[in-house]
Amino acid sequence: MLLHHYRFSPDEGLFDADAFRAELAGSRSPIAPFKAALREIQDRLDGRFREGADIRDLIHGRAWCLDQLLTVAWEQHDWPDSGVALLAVGGYGRGELHPHSDVDLLLLLEHDDDAPYRESLTAFITFLWDIGLEIGHSVRSLSDCEREAEADVTVITNLLESRTVAGPERLRAAMKGRLSPARLWPADRFFEAKWQEQISRHHRFNNSEYHLEPNIKSSPGGLRDIQMIGWVAKRYFGSQRYEDLVANGFMNDPELRILSQGQAFLWQVRYALHMLTGRAEDRLQFDHQRTIAELFGFRDSPERLAVEQFMKRYYRHVTALAGLNDMLLQHFNEAILHAGEELETAALNDRFEIRGGYIQARSRNVFRDRPAALLELFLLMAEHPEIEGVRADTIRLIRDHRHLMDDLYRDDVRHQSLFMELLRSGGNVARQLRRMNRYGVLGKYLPEFGRAVGLMQHDLFHIYTVDAHTLRLLKCIHGFRKPEARETFPVAAALIHQLPKLELLWIAGLYHDIGKGRGGDHSLLGARDVEVFAERHGLSTRDTRLVSWLVEHHLTMSMVAQKRDTTDPDVIADFARLVGDETRLDYLYVLTVADINATNPTLWNGWRASLLRQLHAETKRALRRGLENPLERDDWVNETRGEALSLLAAVGANMASVEHLWESLGEEYFLQYAPSEIAWQTQGILAHGGSQLPLILISAPVDDMAEGGTKVFIHTRSVDDLFAATAAALDQLGLSIHDARIATSSSDWTLNTFIVLDDHGKAIRDPARIEEIRAHLVEELDDPDDYPQIVTRHTPRQLRHFRVPTEVIIEQDPANDRTLLELIAPDRPGLLARVGQIFMEQDIALSAAKIATLGEKVEDVFFITDKAGRPLIDPERQAQLRQRLVEVLDVSG
Repeated sequence: MLLHHYRFSPDEGLFDADAFRAELAGSRSPIAPFKAALREIQDRLDGRFREGADIRDLIHGRAWCLDQLLTVAWEQHDWPDSGVALLAVGGYGRGELHPHSDVDLLLLLEHDDDAPYRESLTAFITFLWDIGLEIGHSVRSLSDCEREAEADVTVITNLLESRTVAGPERLRAAMKGRLSPARLWPADRFFEAKWQEQISRHHRFNNSEYHLEPNIKSSPGGLRDIQMIGWVAKRYFGSQRYEDLVANGFMNDPELRILSQGQAFLWQVRYALHMLTGRAEDRLQFDHQRTIAELFGFRDSPERLAVEQFMKRYYRHVTALAGLNDMLLQHFNEAILHAGEELETAALNDRFEIRGGYIQARSRNVFRDRPAALLELFLLMAEHPEIEGVRADTIRLIRDHRHLMDDLYRDDVRHQSLFMELLRSGGNVARQLRRMNRYGVLGKYLPEFGRAVGLMQHDLFHIYTVDAHTLRLLKCIHGFRKPEARETFPVAAALIHQLPKLELLWIAGLYHDIGKGRGGDHSLLGARDVEVFAERHGLSTRDTRLVSWLVEHHLTMSMVAQKRDTTDPDVIADFARLVGDETRLDYLYVLTVADINATNPTLWNGWRASLLRQLHAETKRALRRGLENPLERDDWVNETRGEALSLLAAVGANMASVEHLWESLGEEYFLQYAPSEIAWQTQGILAHGGSQLPLILISAPVDDMAEGGTKVFIHTRSVDDLFAATAAALDQLGLSIHDARIATSSSDWTLNTFIVLDDHGKAIRDPARIEEIRAHLVEELDDPDDYPQIVTRHTPRQLRHFRVPTEVIIEQDPANDRTLLELIAPDRPGLLARVGQIFMEQDIALSAAKIATLGEKVEDVFFITDKAGRPLIDPERQAQLRQRLVEVLDVSG
């Protein structure tokens, strides 16, 4: 396996340079034969790729063919003397060319004066463009190379990977001498610069190899990470082959296999991307993932889609490569940047010591002689936060001995005790579990977790693999313990310090999604798995039940908050009965908030935070009152009215006018709103007087996370298409609706409240923007019949590749004498406006709505009746409504 030079013996039939020269001799113009040769070479290579040829032969084979063509092209031009040479640099210099990779060329001049060569150089470069060759080129003298390489590490990196294609080899040798480590960029400075370059590159990808649409070249664990190892080795050792790193003790044979196999797989993927897209494409986008999975022979199974199987293999390779890159670069760091330094050393125990801030084994036989040390190391790191990491030689020892973690190892009570001690350590447990995963230990100790490594769910909601999501969840939990979390996650930050046993939350977090990819309900499968873990690790019956319950119900709180009417006392009572006690509620709340944030960062916003906070508070209130004494609806209404009256009296409201207004509102209104909202709305309605214009009240929150979203309250005459017009008007303003509460008084006036956020998921606080929204709604809702037809916008690219068929579920809500309609569909601008129009067509009245946007998918719940206020119980009418929603939304998506 080569670093920077290649030896390639082409198969017969790939390209015949002598025959091509003969063809040129008989051609009137050389351009057509060159173009045809390029097409034929690529067609032959593509054919061999589809037939399963070794990818290394194809990548090096294309470079070899280009060498032959460029040599012939060079011969077609007149060069004044031997003071110029054509060099392959960069990836082409390594002998690696994918179908649409740039052909990186350096036209190297012996002297600074390019005048003698200018005409020939221009003609040569123009010719390469004319034949359709995608080249990246530079013209430099030896002095230029030295000067520019000294100033820019990317230039010297490019020039290190060079081969002479045509012209005298002595020029490249002279350049190599000028660029030697003795003259510029010594190994330590070069390594430091390239390492910082990699840190910046990884940062652009959130330091994660688990991207939904990864860049196979630049993402962590991608081809750049492999090249990084080669660049540093080249500069330090002068190595030409990765095998030289094995000979120098910086890599062993198993690690060389990881690197070789990972590179071959990524090359296959990159070749397929170039071939399928017809361009130099390195982003593994959704549609390409499906196509490549099929091309590589993956097929759907009952448990997993073909594309998920393909992406699992991808993630396993890049995870292994990222880990190898980490270890080798740290090894280089210790050997180059700190070579010969006397590092401070302090013993931790008989097995481990801290050296230069990093933990290391005191003996190469430590894991062989005491396998428990494989867990002990991470416990020590949790107990000693001053430890910065693990020294490279110890990482290698871990990787070489992790196979010792077999069934006997896992059943040993000493090892079980060490793992539980880690979870109970009080340190940064999440960081240690991430390290265990990076070094391949966590999946060995917990095989059920190992099966989830690299498991991707192919949708826009879950943007990480199961293992990456799980570790991010644990990181979120640890983050709640930090002082700065009090501002963004006030409830979770308070609760996390009150939980009696934090280790139970770590366990529930580890297992909450572990049942995915196995068929069946992953929550139930995970609950069974965590029970086995708990029993094996000696948890009490009570603690076992708690972690099992948390795993089984880890989605419940989120679903109730987002899809149920939490202003209904019966909903709160039912949820309180499910939870059972305040301790379970607190654990579940913290787990839920962490889960949402770790699933997709865009999901967490002020409104979702406020929904969960409200559900937690109301449920805690119900539990403290006692499950045997639930608050009845009448009590709820009376309490709300009483508190609202007190607030209005405090501001001098006319109590007679208040009572007169409230007589027409009905008890549903007082169930839906908090006392402060009722007081605010009542003041606005009374101040509006007898005006026939719609009353629009907009409440701008002081803090997104404390208030949730911007409240838009609308009080106007009830008309049939009001909801559709309102949804359309808000959509036209670029606002997204996250909740809708619909109420109609006995005098036929609406009291509708919408919670809206802007395109960035933020509440609107700018006074000018609020006035713009208010004025626009007044103008449009004054005469909704004049509202223009909703304009359909272009569906974002991702949605086209995740066409989720519209699903409509209709159930009855007998407690409230209404029908519940659940709509699951891809999100898109104007969706609620379209739904409103269909309700209008079908003579449907809307009493409330719960709007839940999950990634690029909505799961909205509407509480509906007919225009007479009766639930929709006629099966034929239900079927007609369902069919109409599917027809319209599937077409508009």
